[in-house]
Amino acid sequence: MIDEHLAERVEEAVRSAAAAEIVPRWRRLADHEVSVKAGPHDLVTIADREAERLLTRELTALLPGSVVVGEENVHEDPASYAALTGAAPVWIVDPVDGTRPFVRGEPGFCTLVALAHQGEVLASWTYAPAHELLAHARRGAGAWLNGEPIAAGSPAPDKVLEVAFSHPDYTTREQKRALEGLRTAGVAPRPCGAAGLEYLGVATGRVDAVAFSWELAWDHAAGLLLVAEAGGANRTLTGEPFRIAGGNALPFTAARDAATAERILTLLNGGTAGAA
Repeated sequence: MIDEHLAERVEEAVRSAAAAEIVPRWRRLADHEVSVKAGPHDLVTIADREAERLLTRELTALLPGSVVVGEENVHEDPASYAALTGAAPVWIVDPVDGTRPFVRGEPGFCTLVALAHQGEVLASWTYAPAHELLAHARRGAGAWLNGEPIAAGSPAPDKVLEVAFSHPDYTTREQKRALEGLRTAGVAPRPCGAAGLEYLGVATGRVDAVAFSWELAWDHAAGLLLVAEAGGANRTLTGEPFRIAGGNALPFTAARDAATAERILTLLNGGTAGAA
């Protein structure tokens, strides 16, 4: 379903959408081009909407019969999220991951695209135009950053682990309690930025792990495949792999290697291994 030629065409579509609809609006947004969706921390801009429309048109043309599950479309039509469990190939799109930093004029945003079929992520693209970075992964074929292979590697045995975790505004009381387990010797937890950029940090070994308390597919599908193909691992609170269609035990972690994922999972579970 996904070969090198199609992967290159998708990369072109992602770069073109960002060049046409996102980058020209960065640091140039008017007040009326920014609005609030579900709450004060959930922003959407004209760049999000227009980039998703363009990507929807381009991606479905590249793969006839495919559908799109995009953040902005699902906001308008929540039932469209069910396509993740359907028979058609699905493009999972977050046009501007990190909308808040984008609105503030900061460089910490990216565009995320993943191709999935029947719950399995087959390929992903993470494009951070302000940093001139494009990461790509294909299941079973590896991960690349700006055309060069990447590997997450393993943290040094005595390294203090840098772990990016969910912003408190997006956690329940129980999830906050689990994430508090990261505040221990040998771990340096910090609030996360854009999820896609944090996953890129894990895949390149700059960040040791993430611990997230939400499961929206457009935030995680691209990054989880990127980390996996760079040699990393992910675990939900019960020790199972993350499922992009949902129903995961949260929080979950993705880390540079399986041993680090297990260590973070143990901390999230209050010092014990993943519960059954």
